[in-house]
Amino acid sequence: MKIKFLIAGLFCVASASKVSAQKYLLTEAKEKFDKYLMLSKVQATYAEADKNLVESRTAIDKVAVHEKTAQLPLTFALKAAMYSTYAMRDTLESKTLPLYTTAAEALAKAKELDAAGENKALISEATRNLAQYQLNKGVTAFQAKSFDAAFKAFDAYHQISPNDTTAIYYSGLAAIAGKNVPAAIKSYTELLPLDFSKKETIYLDLSSLYFFDMKDTVNALKTVTAGIEKFPSSGELRKREIEISLQSGKAQEVLGKIEAAIANDPKNKNLYYYAGLVYTTFGNNSSVELDKLKETAGKNLKESLLPAFLAKFNPVQTKKQEYMTKAADMYKKALELDPAYYEANLNLGYALLSPAIDSYNYANNYLPPAKQKEYNAMLAKSTAQSDLAKPYLVKATELQPKNIDAWRNLKNYYLTTRNMAEANKVQKTIDGLK
Repeated sequence: MKIKFLIAGLFCVASASKVSAQKYLLTEAKEKFDKYLMLSKVQATYAEADKNLVESRTAIDKVAVHEKTAQLPLTFALKAAMYSTYAMRDTLESKTLPLYTTAAEALAKAKELDAAGENKALISEATRNLAQYQLNKGVTAFQAKSFDAAFKAFDAYHQISPNDTTAIYYSGLAAIAGKNVPAAIKSYTELLPLDFSKKETIYLDLSSLYFFDMKDTVNALKTVTAGIEKFPSSGELRKREIEISLQSGKAQEVLGKIEAAIANDPKNKNLYYYAGLVYTTFGNNSSVELDKLKETAGKNLKESLLPAFLAKFNPVQTKKQEYMTKAADMYKKALELDPAYYEANLNLGYALLSPAIDSYNYANNYLPPAKQKEYNAMLAKSTAQSDLAKPYLVKATELQPKNIDAWRNLKNYYLTTRNMAEANKVQKTIDGLK
């Protein structure tokens, strides 16, 4: 009996020794991995770092298959950190993907078992590595214009780091590039409640996705309105609100909002500019209506049919000029607050020149040779109106001498006043900027 008890005791001691040895090996694996992390930060100790990494992997591979240590939270956490590190050390996917897969599986198990958070640092290290792996994969795919593959990688990055705004933003960019509009909307919508530096752009881009791609004016307007509430000084968001409102039949509503804002903040130059944009858009819409009339009823027009045509044409022309006058008034108020406001100068010049061009075209298209006196009077009216626009057109080219739009508007002034020499000079400047 005593011999049997002695033998049983020896077995227990041997078994306990094996468990102790495995736990010691696990501790050693962690210590060597910690050394690797520290030594890998300095170039002079890279070789020593790699040595510790290899030794740590050898140890963790043994621990991970031993029945007494295989299911420990530390084993999974260290294995995840270890294999994710190796996955980052090569660029060939046939080599890195198995390492990544092993690390991802170990990380999921580590998170499940580590309820006490004792292995938080290792879990964070593995998470960062796996996220970086997918980020690198996504960037490579995006640069190769493989946008679907890029989206999948960035989305995987997002799943690993749910609150990482870079992951969400890149997922949206890849989805847009790959014309996956629903996915892009989902990604950008997720960014809105988060702290993200480019949120103003996100509101604008999201409104574009709804408006241009989905033809959803309701959500487009809802998005841009929310954006303006967050960024009231954003010119691009204001312009988009005007654009969407016009398309959805709510132009007067947005104009009313701008006018109310002016009443509350009469020293805000941008609000007058936005109001001017609305009236300019109304005027441009009238131009479209006039072009349709010219195309349908005014083409190859006989003199006998001219009165009937002008009876339709003139009221629309008058309405357009009224809108441009109101636009000019708003731009002038913006310039009273800031004479160097480029956009206001540019658009005021346009609003003043537009009626002059209309008068010039009217004289040449709809006044017969028998009405020479009226023709001369109309051209004189056109020139006088053009001269009102000139100071603002010139100012715009001075404020932004490399802006082609400014020079094109100035060229139109010279064409309207029949000064071909100056028009040709401006054209050379435009050619030099292209």
